[in-house]
Amino acid sequence: MFELLQTDSGSRARLGRLTTTRGVIDTPVFMPVGTQGSVKALDPRELIETGTQIILGNTYHLNIRPGLEIITAAGGLHRFINWPHPILTDSGGFQVFSLAKIRKIKAHGVEFRSHLDGSALFLGPKEAMHIQKVLGSDIAMTFDECPPHPSPPKELRAAVDRTIRWAAECREQPRAEGQSVFGIVQGGSDPALREECAKKIVAMDFDGHAIGGVSVGESQAEMMKAVEFTEPFLPAGKARYAMGLGTPAQMVELVARGVDMFDCVLPTRVARNGTAFTRKGAVNIKAGFNKLDFRPIEENCDCYACRNFTRAYLRHLLNVNEILGLRMVSVHNSRMYLRTMVEMRAALAAGTFSEFRAEFVANYAPSRRVVAANLARE
Repeated sequence: MFELLQTDSGSRARLGRLTTTRGVIDTPVFMPVGTQGSVKALDPRELIETGTQIILGNTYHLNIRPGLEIITAAGGLHRFINWPHPILTDSGGFQVFSLAKIRKIKAHGVEFRSHLDGSALFLGPKEAMHIQKVLGSDIAMTFDECPPHPSPPKELRAAVDRTIRWAAECREQPRAEGQSVFGIVQGGSDPALREECAKKIVAMDFDGHAIGGVSVGESQAEMMKAVEFTEPFLPAGKARYAMGLGTPAQMVELVARGVDMFDCVLPTRVARNGTAFTRKGAVNIKAGFNKLDFRPIEENCDCYACRNFTRAYLRHLLNVNEILGLRMVSVHNSRMYLRTMVEMRAALAAGTFSEFRAEFVANYAPSRRVVAANLARE
């Protein structure tokens, strides 16, 4: 399902093509996150206009609401949300990390207390794969344990062992017609565990592989190392997916480290607070300095927001809590992420990725909040 088209002579970057039953995906690719069946603030038409090739859905959340009965009656997740293009569903493994206060890890899966009403529910390899089969996603993920950073060596070891054992169980479960399954590699910042987990997951012959357990509290330097510890042990002929990452500059650096696929909630999450991503870093559109700024969010951006509205107007909308403001910043951020992927693919095809990478990273200034967070973790 994955075709490696070209590699970069100055890095590990790759140009590829991922074929699914619902369409071909050019890589490197960014996948907007539609946790509950919708990419927040954007409709399918807008997603297509921004260049979206594939979106994500969440096994844990969709199983709770609206539930499998309703999605089955609708004819599957694609029909339910009116998205005929590829969908990747995560398995619920990240909720083992993010909902740590309301779950208990057992040998065969995880006991949760619903974040909505406290009702008991169980999610393990069989349950996660069954839900994804019913959802009918094009790419399903194995159920894994995503440990936080830092984790004691004993807990990290146990998480890797469970991830490997659960992956083997997932491998044997029925799939939806045409559905591919990606295995997930865990191991925290431990190079030996990353290598061991990668080799054992790869040996199970999944359709693609994901690097999990990153951006869970570690510094950016440690995050990059976790990817570097994993990537050499992933086969060149299958897609590589870094889960839950990252900022535009991080994605450029991760492509240089051999990653093909990304997802992240940042584009729409920060947009709801008035933050816009640009080639020069993040900008607070609500700030006073935009009051009389009649330029677009970003010069030379082809998104609908930049073609039609000014910073001054968007600032006004955001400050008076008009929904159009957060929607337009969401449109811009999504297009900025996807345009970055288009530019990377073009640079890889032209053999100029090294120059693109150097220029992009040199001009991209992370926000003070990001810098402060990284310094605190190091």
